[in-house]
Amino acid sequence: MACNKAYSNGACRTYLRRRGIRHTIPEKADSRAARVRKGSRGGRPPGFDEERYRKRNPVERAINRLKHARAVATRYDKRGYVYLGTVTAATLVIWLRT
Repeated sequence: MACNKAYSNGACRTYLRRRGIRHTIPEKADSRAARVRKGSRGGRPPGFDEERYRKRNPVERAINRLKHARAVATRYDKRGYVYLGTVTAATLVIWLRT
């Protein structure tokens, strides 16, 4: 899961870790400064994979393009396989337009 800096607090990171979700959340500058200011009591810096964070941009852009299809964004379909077909059709339309 990729998140913005707004979700860099400890509670969000703990929740994701407890559920077994890998995350890529950059640390805020003020959080980093506070941790450094505390010294050894500040704890270790949270893990951050810069390469995974870079790969996040194309994925988010693709999802945002999919959301332009109204049926994908609102999810009117009740069954999962029908929704998958809707997403596939929207993906094909995007692919054919490029």
